[in-house]
Parts: sequence; C-alpha cells; structure tokens
Amino acid sequence: MADADDPAALIADLGRRARAASRVLAALPTADKARGLHAAAAAIRAEAPAILAANAADMARGEAAGLSAAMLDRLRLDERRVAGMADGVAAVAGLPDPVGEVIDRRDRPNGLALSRVRVPIGVIGIVYESRPNVTADAAALCVMAGNAVILRGGSEAIASNRAIYAVLARALGHAGLPEDAVQLVPTTDRAAVGAMLKADGVIDLLVPRGGKSLVARVQAEARVPVLAHLDGINHVYVDASADPAMARAIVLDAKMRRTGVCGAMETLLIHRDYGDPDALVAALVSADCEVRADIGLRALRPELPAAADADWDTEYLDAIASARLVDGIDDAIAHIARHGSHHTDAIVAGDAAVAERFLAEVDSAIVLWNASTQFADGGEFGLGAEIGIATGRLHARGPVALEGLTTYKWLGRGSGQVRG
Repeated sequence: MADADDPAALIADLGRRARAASRVLAALPTADKARGLHAAAAAIRAEAPAILAANAADMARGEAAGLSAAMLDRLRLDERRVAGMADGVAAVAGLPDPVGEVIDRRDRPNGLALSRVRVPIGVIGIVYESRPNVTADAAALCVMAGNAVILRGGSEAIASNRAIYAVLARALGHAGLPEDAVQLVPTTDRAAVGAMLKADGVIDLLVPRGGKSLVARVQAEARVPVLAHLDGINHVYVDASADPAMARAIVLDAKMRRTGVCGAMETLLIHRDYGDPDALVAALVSADCEVRADIGLRALRPELPAAADADWDTEYLDAIASARLVDGIDDAIAHIARHGSHHTDAIVAGDAAVAERFLAEVDSAIVLWNASTQFADGGEFGLGAEIGIATGRLHARGPVALEGLTTYKWLGRGSGQVRG
C-alpha cells in the first residue's frame, strides 16, 4: 500500500485495488455475493465483543472531546445496535440482485434487438462521520450491487470503523470474495478526503454522509459525481381533519424517537382550524422538547420561546422544534417549499383529497401521509439498508440501496445489420 503521508498516492493505490476487485464482483453470481455477506453477518455477531470494546474507546475520546449529544448518539454502539448491524448485512444478502435486470427491451424494425440492463457503477467512495454502522451497511450494499467500496470514516469513530472493517474483510476473503472489495482509508488526515474528491477516474461515485460542513465541502470541491443530501429540515403538517390521537402520536415519534437522525421532524405546522393545537405543543414540551413558536402558538402558550427567522431553516438534530400555525394546505406547502430541504415531509389528515394534494405537490424525496418522518430509513422501506438518503433529482432519490448503486448499459443483438 502507498504511504499514508502521500494522500493522492494512497487513494490511487486503494482505487487501483478496488477497480480490480470490482471487475471480479461484477461477474459473480448472486449466490456467491450472498454467501459472502452471510459470512460477514455471522462474523459481526461473533466479533461483537471486540467491536464494542473499540467503540467504548471511541466513546470515551468523544466525551472527553466534548462531542454533542447527537454526535455521541450516532457514534454509540451497544449489543442491540451491533446485532442490528449484522441483521442488516444479512438482510441485504437476501434482497433481489439488481445486476443483470432487464429494465427495457425493444425490437427495432430492422431486427436489431435492444435491451437496457442494470450493471454495477464500479468503485464507490463513502465519506462519513460518526456512525460506525455505515461501515457495514455501505460495504454490504456495494458488494451486493457488484461494486467495490473505499470507506473513509471520521476520526471520532476510527477504532470502531477499523474493528468492523477488519471483520468484514476477513469474512469476505474466507468466503472467496476479493478482500479489496471493501477497503478503509487508514488515515484520518483530512487531506485524504481531498484526494478522494479529486480522484476522477479512480472513484466513480462519491457519497458523503455527515454534517453540513462535510457535505458542503464535498459538493463544492468534488471532481467526482456526488450523491448527497445537505440537510434534513423535515416537516409534519397537521391538517384540520387530522385525528387528534394519531396526530399526537405521529408528532411525538417524528421529533422525539431519535432526535439526532436525518429523518427527525424539525418543524411542526398546524392548521389554524385544528381542534387543539395546544395539545400537540404540550405533548412535545412534556417530552422535554423545546418548542420555538410563532406568534399564533405563543398566544396559546406565552411561555414558549419565540421562533426567529433562522429557526425555520435549521436542522436541530436535538430535542428542539420550531412550530407555527398555518392557514391551510396551501400555506403549509408554501412554507415547506420556502424552508424545506427536499428530504422528508409528512401530513396528518383524515381528508384524503387534502392528503393527496400534499403527496403530489410537496417536492421532497419522501412524502408521507399519516406516518412519522422517522420512517425515512432504507430498512423501513424494505431495502435492507441504505447508503444514504439522496435529496437531488438525478440518478437516485430517497433511500439509496441496491438499485441506486447500479447504472445501466444497452445491449444490442443483431443478425448482420448495417446502417449503410
């Protein structure tokens, strides 16, 4: 391996090895890839004590460094989360393999038979912060879709990532898959990220997962195609027709189930004619959520802090929410268009016509009716796991799993046709 003191040479070397591995993976049958991933899942379960010990060291360093509660929650592993990581890898092994799927077929008048077929992208680069489970999720998804992956985790999770990576690489190798299909950048030097951003021709697609500064840097500097989302400024709109018990349950779950995930609700919008808006706010306050309210809601609860203009554009990732009364669905949709991040937005409504308008007109990657925004998760979508939630409009949108990690090529089968 190239010297870690030369980031460009290091990434070039990892890329060369990844490219060779990707060619092997692309030709493997589904059963071989699945066998490798089942072996990896079993190895994660068997090596859980070592993974947890490495994570404990990361947690201690993170607490000493003053990481936020949200960052520590993302970093933390326990027996349940490690078991969930293994289950996620095994679930990916059981998913339909997209490679080789015929998307489109057409027979031309001249007899040329054309088909459009899914193929792997090639070499995927993942730059991520805090969440060590991304190491396993990304590896599993990339391998099953026939791609090699180069992982660059954050310094705060370095011990956890190294432990998980070592388990994965050994298990894949023992199962007969190329160990270089999954590689971890061995240095936490930020220059390695810069080298990945400039690795056009080495890395085919870059996926950043982390805070705003990381994603913004990747989008600004990358010479490699990027699949990313910048913020999860997610809304729940409670319509006048909403069932009160359902609205309360959804609002509480959307905000408080896990406040540090990208699918958490950040802004609550309530129709002025909803029967008891104060009850929704009270439920959040009782759950120890700080509610920053507009003038309408503060008329009901004067003790609430006033929402500033910046609050409507803030991803808190904490037990804080902004909230306001709106005049109806048009006002709600306009607010989301003005302040949302095209990630996940939900409506709670009994009126199907109103809900269908919301589903059709809100321009987000995930739009939900009578369900919590915390369902913004590849596992909950039946995708096994996800490599991230894309909020752009090109290639893939929403939870990106196996299909989103493929591209396609056209195959033509002729019988001597020429264009003469």
